[in-house]
Amino acid sequence: MATAAPTAMSTDTDPAVMLTLAQWFSPAFPIGAFSYSHGLEALVDRGEIGTVAQFRDWMAHVLEHGAGRNDLIFLSAAYRADRSELAGIDALARAMAPSSERLLETVDQGGSFIRTINAVWSQDLPPLSYPLAVGAAARACDLPLEPTARMYIHGFLSALTSAAIRLVPLGQTEGQQAILALTPLCHQLCDTALDAPLDSLGSSTFLADIASMQHETQYSRMFRS
Repeated sequence: MATAAPTAMSTDTDPAVMLTLAQWFSPAFPIGAFSYSHGLEALVDRGEIGTVAQFRDWMAHVLEHGAGRNDLIFLSAAYRADRSELAGIDALARAMAPSSERLLETVDQGGSFIRTINAVWSQDLPPLSYPLAVGAAARACDLPLEPTARMYIHGFLSALTSAAIRLVPLGQTEGQQAILALTPLCHQLCDTALDAPLDSLGSSTFLADIASMQHETQYSRMFRS
């Protein structure tokens, strides 16, 4: 389906590459990641997640069997796609959102990401859901796929850990311990998902998906998802 992507910059550890990616996935980059919990708030509200161990188990499941792995597949597909193919892949990504708030989460963050990339890096990319936005921007800016994907999935983990620190609540140290414990899983997913075709997309995070639906009618909430 897709054509070959352009040659990446010199090496994956090129300082210019790593500093650009650090900027893209910094909390200062204006995509509003702090305002989304991926349904975690509903689970905490119902008492189903109340410890660092419970959060870590939920997060691992989301990474390995839900949005984490799927996002890496979408990111890679967008990176390798022609621009004319992005709309079709993006429609699939939006269709796979299990609830209206999860759709908002990926579309809103992706739109904000693209607006900033276009303004700061002088691109003209169209609005895309978040993983596709990152993949398309990395290709347009000649950044290598693998470190982009690793920074993306680690940023996803970090953003939801930040939400857990506020919601559960977890201590800052416990939060960092959870990130460290789950980082090998992030690497494992990047090792396998970046070469996976779109046909391998799938999710089995049913309780997390239902929680994201229940969050839509939750009476009191801090987060948008």
